[in-house]
Amino acid sequence: MPPPSDIVKVAIEWPGANAQLIEMDQVCMSTTNDINPHNASKNLSSSSYYSESFNSVQFYLCSARAARQLLERIQSHGIDARLEALKELAKLSADPTFAAEFINMEGIGTLARLVESGTHFGEMLAFTLTAFLELMDHGIVSWDLISLSFIKQIAGYVNQPMVDVSILQRSLAILESMVLNSHSLYHRVAQEITVGQLIGHLQVSNQEIQTYAIALINALFLKAPEDRRQVGALNVCLYPQEMASSLAQKHLRSIILNHVIRGNRPIKAEMAHQLYVLQVLTFNLLEERMMTKMDPNDQAQRDIIFELRRIAFDGENDPTGTEKRKAMYTKDYKMLGFTNHVNPAMDFTQTPPGMLALDNMLYLAKVHQDTYIRIVLENSSREDKHECPFGRCAIELTRMLCEILQVGELLCLPHGCNDYHPMFFTHDRAWEEFFCVCIQLLNKTWKEMRATAEDFNKVMQVVREQITRALAMKPSSIDQLKTKLRGLNYSEILRLRQSERMSQDDFQSPPIIELRERIQPEILELIKQQRLNRLCEGSCFRKLGNRRRQEKFWFCRLSLNHKVLHYGDLDESPQGEVPFELLSDKIPVSDIKSVVTGKDCPHMKEKSALKQNKEVLELAFSVLYDPDETLNFVAPNKYEYCIWTDGLCALLGREMGSDLTRSDLDTLISMEMKLRLLDLENITIPEAPPPVPKEPSSYNFTYNYS
Repeated sequence: MPPPSDIVKVAIEWPGANAQLIEMDQVCMSTTNDINPHNASKNLSSSSYYSESFNSVQFYLCSARAARQLLERIQSHGIDARLEALKELAKLSADPTFAAEFINMEGIGTLARLVESGTHFGEMLAFTLTAFLELMDHGIVSWDLISLSFIKQIAGYVNQPMVDVSILQRSLAILESMVLNSHSLYHRVAQEITVGQLIGHLQVSNQEIQTYAIALINALFLKAPEDRRQVGALNVCLYPQEMASSLAQKHLRSIILNHVIRGNRPIKAEMAHQLYVLQVLTFNLLEERMMTKMDPNDQAQRDIIFELRRIAFDGENDPTGTEKRKAMYTKDYKMLGFTNHVNPAMDFTQTPPGMLALDNMLYLAKVHQDTYIRIVLENSSREDKHECPFGRCAIELTRMLCEILQVGELLCLPHGCNDYHPMFFTHDRAWEEFFCVCIQLLNKTWKEMRATAEDFNKVMQVVREQITRALAMKPSSIDQLKTKLRGLNYSEILRLRQSERMSQDDFQSPPIIELRERIQPEILELIKQQRLNRLCEGSCFRKLGNRRRQEKFWFCRLSLNHKVLHYGDLDESPQGEVPFELLSDKIPVSDIKSVVTGKDCPHMKEKSALKQNKEVLELAFSVLYDPDETLNFVAPNKYEYCIWTDGLCALLGREMGSDLTRSDLDTLISMEMKLRLLDLENITIPEAPPPVPKEPSSYNFTYNYS
């Protein structure tokens, strides 16, 4: 008996299973005029004859019929029927199964011809463009097949002064996809679109339009040939060299800043991502200089180093002799902080940062000349062991900033990343200004840490943390960045580190708390010994008086047996320790009654002290000794203040209490805990732990504040 006419047999081959011949009832697959794949699936699944596992096969057959019917309706002469068909097509095109069927029926060509004809407008054109973009996004058809007339028509919609928002959105999106997916189409689009026309779309109130416009700018910028990105042309068009310079122009930057970033409406996720991409692309223009080594034989490049020397030491006449001039240059290059004093060009032969570091240094020297001279001269007047080498610091800082901002790491931009920084859109030379702020921060942190050449890497680690923490706060301008960094001084970084470390669950567990309590007295004794050792080395203090025509100094140090304080006047600040025999006065420690600080100091209660600023008040302390005498101090900085107040308290057998002590204590305890825990099989402390070794040799170090 022959099978019913409505029954068809379909061979189905499933991955990992044998092929099967399935009978299907076409009646169950009939659809209404309102063809919708979701309704079709629902109708098919409602039939008890078919199992749910075959819904995909049913949907495939429905998609084929839907594609054929829609294509026929789109090609009909009735405007209303064509509009309804395009609406349905715009919805169905997102499904890959339907898209494949529609494309196989030459549907893409049909839509392209509708656009090229120029006879469709308004809602009908918007749905046509939506369906076209959805179908092309599946990657079934190559974008290279798009005709030039189609590109011109789409570009025309973008260039029109007044066009429907939905049409403009889809036109911008189509042009972006063309550029990203076809090298040949990039050149065609770049010939049809200018930056000036895209800038106009950034000044509208619709953030969706702004997002599409920036996305197209990014796409053109991203696909620009490498050999044209760095050319400094000023014409506003979309070839790569003009793109690079246009993004640096105040006009485009200010429009993005004022109409997008400060547009009085929240930045949506997609806009934030496009701003991040634009930021990365802009910084990647630095990659060429970053990876360019300096040629020591290139006179033009060497002249830049000569210019750095001239600006820093202007007014000094060169000696006539060649040998004398060479010797003077070597001295100056050492004061500038270069590693190679004889030929500083060799300092710029490593990449990164290459010539980018020299560019930054020259910008600082020319644009912020007073700051540059102050940094160089300030460090050249310090003791050799405490000078902050400007040249070496600038080179290493440039390398660090390139790492933080990922210069040259564009290989894969995560779509969800939106880590853009508004402040980089507030200045035409944002990178250079960022460097200038950070080099001043580095110099300040170096002083706060009382660093030496051996501490260079430690200082750079702290500066990296200061910069990354400040950037995480998203400062809206360079000035706000400076404010954030002022609040992240070295003491604050230590406090934040300790707070974050102690907030970890492991540090709150009972075994860790017990270990901490056990170690604390031992570490505290180490700190006391370190303070007393520093008092034995001594310190220089400035003398304060009502009339200070010439600055005077005095020096104080503790005897090696910790029984006498020796002090005396000096004509100038000493270099190194002052021998006991040069200090004419002394105070027996047994005569000291107490140590007072701040407002309680006698020299802070005098009338002249009312004029002292808060900083001086915070650095003042006095030693009261028998019968009713005082020795008054004003420490040169917070570090010396903590050293002396803690040391004197330790000398008198009293508890130390400065912030510096607590910071040192927490740091050393954490270090010691890590060492101790390495020796334990597990974190649980036994009830009867082995005795902790306390030989001096096991703690053979002197803790340095830096």
